[in-house]
Amino acid sequence: MYQSDELLKQVNDFLEALPYERKPKSLYDPISYVLSIGGKRIRPVLMLLAYNLYKEQPQDIMMQAVALETYHNYTLLHDDLMDQADLRRGHETVHKKWDANKAILSGDSMLVLAYQRMAQCDARHLPAVLNLFTETALEIGEGQEYDMTFETRNDVTEDEYIEMIRLKTSVLLACALKIGAILADAPQEDADLLYQLGERIGLAFQLQDDLLDVYGDTKVFGKAIGGDITSNKKTYMLINALNRANAEQRKELEGWIEAMTFDRQEKIAAVTRLYDAIGIRQLCEAKINAYFEEGQQLLERINVPQERKQALRQYMNELLHRNK
Repeated sequence: MYQSDELLKQVNDFLEALPYERKPKSLYDPISYVLSIGGKRIRPVLMLLAYNLYKEQPQDIMMQAVALETYHNYTLLHDDLMDQADLRRGHETVHKKWDANKAILSGDSMLVLAYQRMAQCDARHLPAVLNLFTETALEIGEGQEYDMTFETRNDVTEDEYIEMIRLKTSVLLACALKIGAILADAPQEDADLLYQLGERIGLAFQLQDDLLDVYGDTKVFGKAIGGDITSNKKTYMLINALNRANAEQRKELEGWIEAMTFDRQEKIAAVTRLYDAIGIRQLCEAKINAYFEEGQQLLERINVPQERKQALRQYMNELLHRNK
């Protein structure tokens, strides 16, 4: 059985060794660049851990694992362009290092490469794998659209937000686990349980991002906290604050949301105080813990010996008790 840190190293080594021999080189350089600047590699590691529940050599599906990482980074490349973000993982984004046209075209090629890499699985599993991958890709686009439409609304419900992050974030983690199970010839029931497990991990993971952006330690988190607050991003925190605030609190909160000019630190401090008064931190932590507990229960139901689940269980704990 492999541990997550061993698999992470194998994923990074595999990505580093992948050749880009097609031309023009200028089209593929941004793709190589994006995949070289690091990341947690959560999706490929989850796929390999799921496969390793049933079979001994997760390296056999490394190409499919990095297909998901390629797809994930394609979405980030286009997200950065839409958000006009300057940095990703401490490095210049593609549209900053090159230009917007390059970000669009190289991103499109990256999506095709993700499919090409995924399709290199054996023919017996290809229909099931591509059907799941395609459905997941469609859902992620739907989640991104919801996220953008939420920007202009102050009446987003908690249920709407959870569905948005399920589509935008969770389904790709679920897809990773289920494809790993499919390629390992796992029983259908186990594959479905692993999909549900991935959804719970993804929901908890995104809610933790929301929480850390307000309450994280800047030195550990790796970026300045409060970005969601200053941009009025509709997170679990802001949505519940708006929906649970009393009249006076809501008036103050809406004032900060509507302010066109403000002192960044003053706004972060004021909104955080409102979150504290309304009990938003405790609410979010309880929701994270609930999803984590559901995930643990799903893992227990998977029909493999407990010792084979240990690496996945440990990785879940690392993901869901992180501080960055």
